[in-house]
Amino acid sequence: MKKITALMLVCAMAFGLLLTGCTVERVDGGDTGTPSADNTDTPAATDTGNTGSGGNREVTVYSWGEYIDETLIDEFEETTGITVNYRTVPSNEDLYSLLQQGAISPDVVVPSDYMISQLIEEDMLQPLDYSKIPNFEKISDRFKNLSYDPENQYTVPYTWGTLGIIYNTTMVDEPITSWSAMFDNRYTDNVILIDNSRDAFGIALYYLGYSVNTTDEAQIREAYELIADAWDRGIYQGKMMDEIFQTMENGNAAIATYYAGDYLTMLENNPDLAYVVPEEGSNWFVDAMCIMKDAKNVDEAHEWINFIASTEANLRNMDYIWYASPNEEALEMYPEWYEEQYGEPLDMELYEIMAAPQEVLDRCEAYLVLPQEIRTLYNDLWIQLGT
Repeated sequence: MKKITALMLVCAMAFGLLLTGCTVERVDGGDTGTPSADNTDTPAATDTGNTGSGGNREVTVYSWGEYIDETLIDEFEETTGITVNYRTVPSNEDLYSLLQQGAISPDVVVPSDYMISQLIEEDMLQPLDYSKIPNFEKISDRFKNLSYDPENQYTVPYTWGTLGIIYNTTMVDEPITSWSAMFDNRYTDNVILIDNSRDAFGIALYYLGYSVNTTDEAQIREAYELIADAWDRGIYQGKMMDEIFQTMENGNAAIATYYAGDYLTMLENNPDLAYVVPEEGSNWFVDAMCIMKDAKNVDEAHEWINFIASTEANLRNMDYIWYASPNEEALEMYPEWYEEQYGEPLDMELYEIMAAPQEVLDRCEAYLVLPQEIRTLYNDLWIQLGT
């Protein structure tokens, strides 16, 4: 279905990149050594900001790998004359680290909810001029005034979804329903630990019956010990982010923790894969577009955000990246739009993985920004893990 079309779009995009000024680039943070999932793995050690001359308009956007229909970049450039420097990072924590180091100078970033709260807390974002973003009115009310931006001053939601377990049905003994699979000796050296501390320790917190937003140091240390014990027992092949795509698609691991939209992308390449939000609960998240306080191209940043928030862009993005849209019109239209595009009905089971129904969301928690001392504890424990 989508896979053939996606391949054609990638080929078209590759040709388009030869004709336009668009930059699609991967930036790794820290020492993770994570290769890009979208083959844009030429590292940029530092980003000195926009380098256009002669009055050329441009915008620098930092987001995640496999997270946009790249033909939208072409279309935006063609219709506005604005060059898009589109770059990717592996995780919220890597993005924050690069920003703190001054290694990158984005105009637009697309962090997750809890990281947005932290960036606001540290005065790193600027309020948006919503008069320049008329498509904001298309965002569903349920994705406005959320805890990370309660007065809707800084953000326009980009996507939403759930975190769960992806597993290969040919490599496990029975359907997985619990986070216990992440610690099970039956799957020694066959499990991938997600490479960011918030999600990784969250797995253990859920399994132990604690809130993923706990600030109780004893509970957090107990979660760490659970992960560390599984690490020492050789349960995990290692920590991964974007490498999860290739590893799971090729059947080189049985179990991984990752995001619903990315699972649906992997499923196109490996139909043996399955996805579950475990019975203990999980994280549901919103990623949103923001403008950095020191952005050099503020008008262009607003134009980009408004373009991406449109119904058409959201329909195409959902179809390409399999992440649910916060644009209410696009979310409702997608099944019918899909059938028009492909001449066959959308598999509604897959649609409900992408756009989780309320009964699934009811047993999930959104991450809240944690106090500084707890963030430091997370970081210290994460560094300690596996050393």
